[in-house]
Amino acid sequence: MRISSFIPLLAIAASATLCAQPDPNYKPKRINRAIELLESGQPIYYTGGSGGYEEGKKLAHTWADYINYEMEHGALDFTALREFMRGLVDGGPTKSGHRTPAVIATLPVLGVSEAHMQANFWVVQQAMATGIHGILLCHARSPEAIRVFVESLRYPNAKPVKGLGEGMLGSGSQGYASRIWGISAQEYTKKADPWPLNPNGEFLLGLKIEDKYALANANKVAAVPGIGFAEWGPGDMGISLNLPDGHSANEMLHPQMRDARATVLAACKANKIAFLNTVRPSDVEEMIKEGVRIGSGGQEAAEKGRAFTKRKMPW
Repeated sequence: MRISSFIPLLAIAASATLCAQPDPNYKPKRINRAIELLESGQPIYYTGGSGGYEEGKKLAHTWADYINYEMEHGALDFTALREFMRGLVDGGPTKSGHRTPAVIATLPVLGVSEAHMQANFWVVQQAMATGIHGILLCHARSPEAIRVFVESLRYPNAKPVKGLGEGMLGSGSQGYASRIWGISAQEYTKKADPWPLNPNGEFLLGLKIEDKYALANANKVAAVPGIGFAEWGPGDMGISLNLPDGHSANEMLHPQMRDARATVLAACKANKIAFLNTVRPSDVEEMIKEGVRIGSGGQEAAEKGRAFTKRKMPW
């Protein structure tokens, strides 16, 4: 199963003329709020996060649909991340009724080669064992690496999928995470699987196709079963293409950067996964029409986008 809501959402967006009217009686249908929205055809919006318990508690009522917890260049501190998740729980629930906002982490483990991922998949597993809801894998160059990435976040008894080997999650990984999610350990092992590969899965896995090597394999890495979204990482892409100042604004993109973005967007559409891009109050509606499903850009842009698509889930 893949995301299939691009066309219906365009129809919704094209006809949206009134402000969004969130449903005050809304009841959550999933643990992962970000997946719940994408599944219903709604774009999602995120903010950054870091730190421990107090930082998590403060973000429990964030305007964002998910929190990007940065550990690619920040400290790789699983104890702090566990405390951050505990703070979200203690500060919650969210206005939408979810136990926590979704949390997706970036890591210093990169998708550069199968050997690298084989040696470091334990980092991916340690991150997910904190109770987060997904990972955004940086420098996603190798489809073989992406395959190992996905396999590392499936249990061995998960439904077999063509193109993937047996899952590598072990018993015990469900302990802390299930308590954060507020479900039994047994139930966690059924829900701890990548969506949309597993329609009932609660893991949202993404890729940063953010350098010239990843760009050359954009369609191949986006096609790996278990991936839910991707972005083109303009900062790193600009450095990789020796155009470090080529991404100040979409309308001013260097032609090579514009082509790189178009390539990743096309790969996302071809593989029916969500495309992540910066959105601004001035362009969020056009971005949604183009196919952006995950927005980075702040609360004002998010609220304008939510009104445009007539979103019902409270925020």
